[in-house]
Amino acid sequence: MFVAQSSQQIFLVVGALIVLVGLFVVFAVFATYFRLWIQSYLTDAGVSILDLLGMTLRKVPASVIVKGKIIAITAGVDCEEITTKALEAHYLAGGNVPMVVRSLVAANKAKTIQLSFREATAIDLAGRNVLESVQTSVYPKVIDCPAKNSPRKSLDAVASDGIQLKVTARVTVRANLQQLIGGAGEETIIARVGEGIVSAIGSTDHKKVLENPDLISKAVLARRLDSQTAFEIVSIDIADIDVGQNIGARLQADQAEADTRVAEARAEGKRAMAVAEEQENVAGIEKSRAKVVEAEAEVPTAMAEAFRSNKLGIMDYYKLRNVQADTDMRRSIAATSSAGPSS
Repeated sequence: MFVAQSSQQIFLVVGALIVLVGLFVVFAVFATYFRLWIQSYLTDAGVSILDLLGMTLRKVPASVIVKGKIIAITAGVDCEEITTKALEAHYLAGGNVPMVVRSLVAANKAKTIQLSFREATAIDLAGRNVLESVQTSVYPKVIDCPAKNSPRKSLDAVASDGIQLKVTARVTVRANLQQLIGGAGEETIIARVGEGIVSAIGSTDHKKVLENPDLISKAVLARRLDSQTAFEIVSIDIADIDVGQNIGARLQADQAEADTRVAEARAEGKRAMAVAEEQENVAGIEKSRAKVVEAEAEVPTAMAEAFRSNKLGIMDYYKLRNVQADTDMRRSIAATSSAGPSS
């Protein structure tokens, strides 16, 4: 009888201890999450104590999730997609929950920006600052062209009349949230605008550009350079235009110099051909002289043969010598007359 009573008392004590421990655990959990739970309850955020306990077990900061959901609800954001599970999933994926919620609130207050929770989380996970993108969509951003950190201080273009123009422009853009994922960034905008400005200047003369700089802006805007980019171009303003060198005149001078060199080379070739031809003529003359000398060397032999065959007499020979002497005298007189009196 005594043993039964003792066992019953032990069971009662153990049961009481278990109940006390359970109550202590419930009290500890309730005390830990009471502040967050009461905030959720008063704002109709719909986060229960069990949800808060599950966040702790999944190593998700409950305060971040609850505060994010409370901010979205109190700001009037459509919370059909912004569930507790969705916020937890975005946090576990490495996203920035407070940044996403703030961007949704900013887009909702702007009223002209369509941004869903799915798009905001995708932009955030893609590594872009979604809040800054929303702010850029509300308040357009100004991009310098060329960029301030660029080694070139201006865009150099040559007009159709050969005059170089140095241009600096400012491009006003706002974020295109629908193309923010996969769209090109600021560098692409700067490159495209620079290309458009150079093309627009090259199609007209510099006087028209200086008189109406907006011609460049209109021509560049008409080309839809913001296609497939994360921005929408609002305006392109020409900040400064300076006149550079006369590239056309310099090119013409260089071309003239090149033509002169080509002409000189051709003339030198012709002169070389003339010299070669002259040397050939001199060689021909010397060859002819050699033939004459060779023929003159055969004259005495022919005359001796004529004497032996009685075809030439002595008197004929002397007459021939007299004719030769007379011819030599006439040549000598003619040469003296053409030389003139000596000084």
